[in-house]
Amino acid sequence: MLKHNWTWALLGVIALVVRFFAVQFPAKTEIIYSRSFFPGIRNVIDVSVSRLPFPTIYLFLLVLGFIIFRYFFKVRFKKGWKDKAFYSVRYFFNFVGAVVFFFLVLWGFNYQRVPIFQQLSLKPIPLENGQLMKELDLTHNILSQLRPHITDSDSAIQQTLDFPELEKIVRATTSENLYLMGLNFTGNPRTKQLYPSGLLRKLGILGIYFPFTGESYIDPTLHPLDKPFTIAHEMAHSYGVTNEGEANFIGWVICTNSDNPLLQYSGQLRLFRYQMKDLYKKDSTAYRTFLGQLNKGVRNDLTSIADNNRKIVPISLELSRRSNDLFLKTQGVKAGVNSYAQLTMLAYAWRKSLKGE
Repeated sequence: MLKHNWTWALLGVIALVVRFFAVQFPAKTEIIYSRSFFPGIRNVIDVSVSRLPFPTIYLFLLVLGFIIFRYFFKVRFKKGWKDKAFYSVRYFFNFVGAVVFFFLVLWGFNYQRVPIFQQLSLKPIPLENGQLMKELDLTHNILSQLRPHITDSDSAIQQTLDFPELEKIVRATTSENLYLMGLNFTGNPRTKQLYPSGLLRKLGILGIYFPFTGESYIDPTLHPLDKPFTIAHEMAHSYGVTNEGEANFIGWVICTNSDNPLLQYSGQLRLFRYQMKDLYKKDSTAYRTFLGQLNKGVRNDLTSIADNNRKIVPISLELSRRSNDLFLKTQGVKAGVNSYAQLTMLAYAWRKSLKGE
């Protein structure tokens, strides 16, 4: 923090003013920031700090610790409570201003871009019961065909690839398949496992993109069949996709268009779980009937994932959900956490668009 002025607080306010205008002009934001300025940031990060062999959020935490230490060290030498109070207020607002400024400049303005589904001319709408059942049958058939390419056993898949190899495959697949959606994203972002294991899941999240380091992180304790899709989802965020439903959608397209059967299976399995949830909400009787007809191996995988999810209970799932919902809505994502569930609609719209419908 600068000692004798309010520079960072002012920069934070300026960034919020720019954000106000960005909200009014998403097409301009798309061109100026998302398609021009942000790719430069993405590439600089990818050729520098992201090459470090550990999560750079650890460095961020060291810097944050230094800032806090510096405040307590400096405030001791202020004379009188008025000087201490003024210094504390200025330090606080400079700190908040710096956080706002760097968040928006490094990534946050992407929230004001043109939605990806609009760029792809997709029209996601809720599926009727008949449409949902057809989609479920299709996804289930795909899963049943893919699974024998991964294992000959009906037992739940418990091991796949070591994380470094898996991340490398997903990164390569992401770069190769983004063109399918006409998205000229550049860069080569990283997704790393964040330790201690279970920390992210204790906070109620599976993975996170951290704008201040330009990296995304996933929990090492995720089920092996969850990891490929989650990596692809977080890499979508790394390319500037902010909406959770759209990140799910891009992660699904990346996985399902891969040459690797594990990635395909992981992507289709995540879609299938969302479809099953939708069916349960619409018709619990049909849900139970469909559940009893599942391919044995697919059913065992779903059970294994559910068992793994129960092993680590979030500190406060409701608090995590509400805080994430509030954050997303303040950034312009009207659906909040419900945006995650848009994958069913987006996948259906995408499949129709590929058929020319």
